[in-house]
Amino acid sequence: MKKALAELIGTFVLVFFGCGSAVFAGDQTGMLPLGIAFAFGLAIVAMAYGIGPVSGCHVNPAVSLGAFVAGRMTAKDLLIYIISQCIGAILGAAVLYVILSGKVGGYDVATSGLGQNGWGAGYQGGYGVAAAFTFEVVATFIFLVVILGSTHKLAPVGFAGLAIGLTLTVIHIVGIRITGVSVNPARSLGPALFVGGQALSQLWLFIVAPFIGAAVAGVLFRFGILEGKA
Repeated sequence: MKKALAELIGTFVLVFFGCGSAVFAGDQTGMLPLGIAFAFGLAIVAMAYGIGPVSGCHVNPAVSLGAFVAGRMTAKDLLIYIISQCIGAILGAAVLYVILSGKVGGYDVATSGLGQNGWGAGYQGGYGVAAAFTFEVVATFIFLVVILGSTHKLAPVGFAGLAIGLTLTVIHIVGIRITGVSVNPARSLGPALFVGGQALSQLWLFIVAPFIGAAVAGVLFRFGILEGKA
């Protein structure tokens, strides 16, 4: 239960701060895209040191899948983590929605969004499905390589959270104009449920692509191809 609660809180914080930086600040304070990238990255750094000792701070179903494939967690824990992460992401998006609903003059979440992911005409740089899918697979793969490598028993102690957070930051700097950056099915699920429409219909990509990238990275560590040797 401690691990489940930690993952729920961690994913809540990621969505609240990350997506919140987009919907509350946006480009009014130079937040887009550099500030949003740092909001996601710093949220991960904070949670890595806050809940890392409890659950490992996955806060991402793709990370949990990668850890499972790499042989670092059980199937039971994988299921518990994913459920907790999805609940946390939905709660994070729900709180953002409640706050935005209190805006004077109203806030149309279907029009103005909730930091949701997407692709195609009218979204960010207008990249197609092939570009979006490729980016999410590759970016998640890179993200998992850093996570699984920096948390290895031979890695320098105490620096994993910083390495992971900075990696997520640079992934956002590169990919915000492509998909808004998911690399995390739960992060995509939360906002999509409230925005609906295109965000919900495109959600499949932000589940399938990150899982593929994470699984490939997990396999490389599982069979020792990227596993360090003592």
